[in-house]
Amino acid sequence: MTYALDIDPAAHASIDVLPHDALAALAEAFTLMTIDPWLGPPVDAERNPDGPVRNLPFGTGGIITYLILERDHRVDVVLITWTG
Repeated sequence: MTYALDIDPAAHASIDVLPHDALAALAEAFTLMTIDPWLGPPVDAERNPDGPVRNLPFGTGGIITYLILERDHRVDVVLITWTG
């Protein structure tokens, strides 16, 4: 079963200013997240290794921070950071 993506408005604003080559990598990451969002490591792996708040790197300098809502089969993208 696939997961729906819900992208926060602030994350949308970050997408709007990404470099062109980062967009393809972001699209690939979004595809992975709809298939298996648990691939990304938890934000606090030491204290909460099974936690639903995760990070997934993309491209040469991007990180997606997101929340998995397993019951709803939904992934909420809350932050996109680009340092590349």
